[in-house]
Amino acid sequence: MTTTIDSMTQRDRAVVLDAAAKGIIEQLQEDGRRPYATIGKAVGLSEAAVRQRVQRLQESGVIQIVAVTDPLQVGFRRQAMIGIRADGDLNELAERVAAVPEVDYVVVTAGSFDVLVEVVCEDDEHLLALLNERVRALPGVRSTETFVYLRLHKQLYNWGTR
Repeated sequence: MTTTIDSMTQRDRAVVLDAAAKGIIEQLQEDGRRPYATIGKAVGLSEAAVRQRVQRLQESGVIQIVAVTDPLQVGFRRQAMIGIRADGDLNELAERVAAVPEVDYVVVTAGSFDVLVEVVCEDDEHLLALLNERVRALPGVRSTETFVYLRLHKQLYNWGTR
């Protein structure tokens, strides 16, 4: 499931999470492959109830269960964050940028940049081509600043629930 502006609008709708749903989410944040029976014991539900709850959480867009890979180990030698200063409708620009296959993260921001984009590329030549031919060529892009990742020190997804 790719998160775009359309799905973010859906996510922004209030989804009420009870203690059991929050517990399930926190269990899956620790280990997305944790067995439903184990989760059920931790949150006080049956395996079948956990299975149904996880299905509903996925269908509502609250969670997605994916394999998080190390880009270096699967052939992508260059990651970067691109800050975009823009003119015009930011939502339209964000949708256009999100449609680029190498883009894995897009946010509209306040501050020095209007949009931040994370990309995963095979190498520096791929990144350069992406910047010149795809990102900077988009209508509304005024300027870009690229932050090349040298080393990843921390990346977690277990921030819990509120």
